[in-house]
Amino acid sequence: MQYDVTVIGSGPGGYVAAIRCAQLGMKTAIIEKYPVLGGTCLNVGCIPSKALLDSSEHYHNAAHTFKTHGIELKDLKVNLAQMIQRKREVVKQTGDGIVYLMKKNKIDVLTGVGSFVDKNTIKITAVDGSTKEIKTNKTIIATGSKPISLPTVPIDKKRIITSTEALEMTEIPKHMIVIGGGVIGLELGSVYARLGAKVTVLEFMDGLIASMDKSLGKELQKSLAKIGFEFFFNHKVTSALVKGNEVIITAEDKSGKVTEFKGDYCLVSTGRKPYTEGLGLENAGVKLDERGKIAVNDHLETSTPGIYAIGDVIKGAMLAHKAEEEGTLVAEQLAGQKPHINYLLIPGVVYTWPEVAAVGYTEEQLKEQGRAYKVGSFPFKASGRARASMDIDGFVKVLADKTTDEILGVHMIGPRTADMIAEAVVAMEFRASAEDIARMSHAHPTYTESFKEACLAATENRAIHI
Repeated sequence: MQYDVTVIGSGPGGYVAAIRCAQLGMKTAIIEKYPVLGGTCLNVGCIPSKALLDSSEHYHNAAHTFKTHGIELKDLKVNLAQMIQRKREVVKQTGDGIVYLMKKNKIDVLTGVGSFVDKNTIKITAVDGSTKEIKTNKTIIATGSKPISLPTVPIDKKRIITSTEALEMTEIPKHMIVIGGGVIGLELGSVYARLGAKVTVLEFMDGLIASMDKSLGKELQKSLAKIGFEFFFNHKVTSALVKGNEVIITAEDKSGKVTEFKGDYCLVSTGRKPYTEGLGLENAGVKLDERGKIAVNDHLETSTPGIYAIGDVIKGAMLAHKAEEEGTLVAEQLAGQKPHINYLLIPGVVYTWPEVAAVGYTEEQLKEQGRAYKVGSFPFKASGRARASMDIDGFVKVLADKTTDEILGVHMIGPRTADMIAEAVVAMEFRASAEDIARMSHAHPTYTESFKEACLAATENRAIHI
């Protein structure tokens, strides 16, 4: 078979790239080594984790806030098996949707491991070992990433687990030790903390969600402590041992003091690394950068002309929506268009409760740049809508240029901020000032009024409701 474009990997970056290529008239194939489409995000990442987060949040509210709302329940209990089954159904429905999109757009789905024979030839190896080759004019590598393991913490997938196993638990942990205070650990830790588990987070850095504005990590720490989290920062994990149903984790703090932590499960969530094994990159002359990611230029083209790479295998944040934008960009470039991506304005989200969302520069980055800025902040406890829903933790923080008033960064922690951040992205894409947002009408009562109020606060300290 001869294709105009072949995409290796069917995650959000890969399948979106394939669809856009097909829309633009290219004969397109997509290669996926697993029997289901959707990659990590759909099958063992974004989608299943959000399904469990929603289910566990329902339970937590029923147990802790329904009575205040005037709703009284008896004999409330968790049916974890049903919770996991619902998660599987959500994953299947979403996967079936991608299969439909492939058929609708006349994209050939080839199942097996794709590897380069040469620049324009790809071999596909099926599970049974059989192989076939296809010819392609252009190739887009979208093979994603996999969890990073620590040499001192051997993962057995039973008691010492990754995010994949945490999505298929058969019991609620009594005490889950989470190694890593980033997005994955805090989201999955939240699931089981809400269901009654004690959660201990061991973090090498001095705060949570280290890549985001420090004020967000501090506020999130306060909120998670309310549901049973405890935190140990500046701790380096030195060993892990499983004895029967017990996991013993040893960690050392900055002073050299060694502490032993005991639980029944340990979730290793220390980040992810690009998945490039078995691609045969050397056969096509594709080079890696110093971090082991595929090196690309500004057009996302690799060292070999005609071969592109997107998503987690290249530089930048490992986010599904970043991969989607890159997939679209490559497809449109191949069609002769002139698309662009402003990487500064790709938002980051943590789906804990309260949710955390941010876009643009952090306050720490602006300080490092020596840029003159001003800050406007508004707490959700001053929001009528948040009080009505009993979601008063958190705030919206706006950073604006001190001279021009242009919005430089927006950092939110609170109810539905994962959705609210989109307004900030739109504002910043059009280089809006804080006063521009402050003068736009926001429906009352809504959570988004808090963004307007934060912008008012940044504009000559004009917030109305604080």
